[in-house]
Amino acid sequence: LFRSHCENAQKVAEFLDAHEKVSHVIYAGLPDDKYHELAQKYMDEGRTCGVISFELTGGRDAAVRFMDGLKLANIATHVAASKTMVLHPASHTHRQMNDEELEACGVKPDLIRYSCGLENAEDLIADLAQALDQI
Repeated sequence: LFRSHCENAQKVAEFLDAHEKVSHVIYAGLPDDKYHELAQKYMDEGRTCGVISFELTGGRDAAVRFMDGLKLANIATHVAASKTMVLHPASHTHRQMNDEELEACGVKPDLIRYSCGLENAEDLIADLAQALDQI
């Protein structure tokens, strides 16, 4: 199962990294990630994990619209489940903070945390694409 999470996440991360409405992707499976070399060295066959963080262009409002547009992923705070989970920390776990407070603790207002499940990667990408089209 770990292999499926990682394979899905790699495909999703590559899609997000190439998308114009995504300003930054944090995923060690991408060659330009600061932890990529370490992942290649220490992880089984270079696989990292099923969790991707990414930032959207357009700030908090774009992130909220994106979250509202998702159809496949469950909004949840936990990760590594068989079902895809997604979280917008600024609206959920850190909702009591304003944008300046978020930045001070290292959480950007447009940050999304996405935990790939075992669904078909193409279905995950299609869902992300249609949600990104709404921002």
